[in-house]
Parts: sequence; C-alpha cells; structure tokens
Amino acid sequence: MSVFDEVGGEDFFRDLVEHFYQGVSQDPILRPMYPEGDLTEAKEKLMLFLIQYWGGPATYSQTRGHPRLRMRHMPFAIDESARDAWLKHMKSALSLAVSNSGASEKTQKQMQSYFEMAAHGMVNSPSQ
Repeated sequence: MSVFDEVGGEDFFRDLVEHFYQGVSQDPILRPMYPEGDLTEAKEKLMLFLIQYWGGPATYSQTRGHPRLRMRHMPFAIDESARDAWLKHMKSALSLAVSNSGASEKTQKQMQSYFEMAAHGMVNSPSQ
C-alpha cells in the first residue's frame, strides 16, 4: 500500500498543504519568495507534487513535466534560515495532517525524513 493510500488520498495532502501555507503566508523569510498575492497556484503545485511522490496519480508530471526540484528552486536564494523556516512549517503541518488522518507514526516519520532530506537539498545560498 502506498503512503498516498494509507493516509487517505488527496484529502490528506490538501490538508497538509493548506496547513503548511498558513505558516508560510505569515513567515517573514518565506513569504517574500512568493510574489503573487494569492498562494493558490503554489498550493496546487505542491499538493500535486506530493500526491505523485507518495504514490498517487501522476498529474504533476502530466501537467508540469519532471519535478526537477532543485532546478525549479534555483531562482530563489535558499539559505539555512529559509530551509529551517520551511521545515518548521512543514513539520507543523505534517503533525496536524497526520493527527487528522490517523496515519501511522511510521508513515509520519517516513514523510518527515523525506521533507528534511529535500529541504537540505534545496539550500543554494550561503547563510546571511
């Protein structure tokens, strides 16, 4: 069974992304990286990516091509403080989404491990 199936499918990821962007929208480090006033498009992209990554439909690749995460994030100066802020909001969102879904602790740890690895891999600028 995929993580996508275990956590209940799209609703879990919609919840996760919504909680994550609630934090991002108020974050003084991360919010300026999103020039648009409305975060709807960013939410949709992240949700589709996570759904695909965790075993759901491949809608992300069908609409946007290969994820190429590092390349897509190169236009943004991501230092350790941005990484840490991103991880703080994602860990909080994951905790809330897991508690709402009843996903296992093992799955939460698996997802958290991925998010930590991905966040560290996005750092592309020295700390200020």
